[in-house]
Amino acid sequence: MTQAHFDTLETRDPQARERALRDALPAQVAHAKARTSAFARLLADVDPASVASRAALARLPVTRKSDLAQLQKAERPLGGFAAAGWGDLAHAFASPGPIYEPDGRRPDWWRLARALFAAGFRRGDLVHNAFAYHMTPAGFMLESGAHALGCTVFPAGTGQTEQQVQAMADLRPAGYVGTPSFLRILLEKADELRADVTSLRKALVSGEAFLAQHRDALKARGIDGYQVYASADLGSIAYETPAREGLVVDEGVLVEIVRPGTGDPVPDGEVGEVVVTQLANTDYPLIRFGTGDLSAVLPGPSPCGRTNMRIRGWMGRADQTTKVKGMFVHPAQVAAILARHPQLARARLVVDNPGGVDRMTLRAARHPGAAVAADEVVATIRDVTKLRGEVAFVEPADLPNDGKVIDDVRKLD
Repeated sequence: MTQAHFDTLETRDPQARERALRDALPAQVAHAKARTSAFARLLADVDPASVASRAALARLPVTRKSDLAQLQKAERPLGGFAAAGWGDLAHAFASPGPIYEPDGRRPDWWRLARALFAAGFRRGDLVHNAFAYHMTPAGFMLESGAHALGCTVFPAGTGQTEQQVQAMADLRPAGYVGTPSFLRILLEKADELRADVTSLRKALVSGEAFLAQHRDALKARGIDGYQVYASADLGSIAYETPAREGLVVDEGVLVEIVRPGTGDPVPDGEVGEVVVTQLANTDYPLIRFGTGDLSAVLPGPSPCGRTNMRIRGWMGRADQTTKVKGMFVHPAQVAAILARHPQLARARLVVDNPGGVDRMTLRAARHPGAAVAADEVVATIRDVTKLRGEVAFVEPADLPNDGKVIDDVRKLD
């Protein structure tokens, strides 16, 4: 009988999973606080035993990826967030920023085997790995997951298109991992060279948006393509399954969706920033790590039988900071304005430039039956941002559910 799921964790009762998450949280918070200088500072007043629910977790501070480069400069080499030192870790990598990330010695440290399995990869497959191996971790991330499944890996890396096509034709790999755009380039080059790469039947892609037309184009060539949402800091966050309905959250993390600029969880279905807490990683135990990515929770379990939370996938960037009249305006400031006026349910700060002059307008939706004076909100906008702004009261339905709290629509011409 063909195995449909990677393990029994994927199909367990959701309440059992929540109990396991609640049990794991206090221990991970205690570990992070005891073993890292960063969380010793951030969680100085937190009793780890009290962090035994999602609500308690939501009261902890968010550490955002956008701040990590500066934090790592202040405390070298990894900002004080690593619980393991050189010698205990296998590799150190660099991503743009620069932001540096570790790699532990445990097999499948980034937990990519689960996503590969969902995409159809199995023991005995040869995997053509076209993720970069130089300085950045993506190539190693997918290789470690493939090895955990019992696959053999061809470490192709990036570039050298003709040589990669030749290797595909000679070695006959069953699957590809890499970006979807580079796979398209390889297939076009194979057509040009009349090289037979029909051994490819599966692909796991990441690093870029995987649009439906790209997936359909691969399917027309006999390749089933799936996507995984992962990062160098966190490993696998969520992955696509044969159900093709959103991405299933990985079993090794706890995912929250919060209002951009805050740490406040939003209702299921509302778009917000993806915040992740590591539960399976003790070397780099990130607690409430803000990815800067937007997504939203999908209701109900996946038709594929996996019962964990589902998210809609990558929906844009949460850091919508912009500059108005020479001053930065941040999503956290929009949240601060809302906090001063509890009558307001949601708001979006629109920045435009009619006549070439920057203008800020807070489009705000009030709670049913609530009233607040426009001049009071205008005064708060000025107090919080140090800039003049206007307010326009709108209906909740007039604010799109896309996670934007700052919408810069200025024309540059």
